[in-house]
Amino acid sequence: MRKWLVVGAGLNLGLGVPAVVPVWMIWYLLSNWPLAALGWTRAEPTENDGVWPWFVVFGPVVLLFALVWWLANRPVRRRAGGSAALYWSVGAAATLTPTAALVVASVP
Repeated sequence: MRKWLVVGAGLNLGLGVPAVVPVWMIWYLLSNWPLAALGWTRAEPTENDGVWPWFVVFGPVVLLFALVWWLANRPVRRRAGGSAALYWSVGAAATLTPTAALVVASVP
């Protein structure tokens, strides 16, 4: 089980590099519309197209990445055995690690 958990973490760390793009897309949508409406963020001042074009552009990219991530993890999860919650938690954390590293590196 431990070997497959490490394999899964490595797989998800590798998938985390291209995941930077869909994670940024999701943040852009959230920060410009619902979070800005709540007053938690400031909307981009030049953004006046509305949310629909962004769903049309961002939606397929995010869905394609989610499908690739799930299809890549499914066989590894089956071989890993043990707790499914542990595997998927480690996988999600490993996938978000490159994005978190970029965020930390960009803070002055």
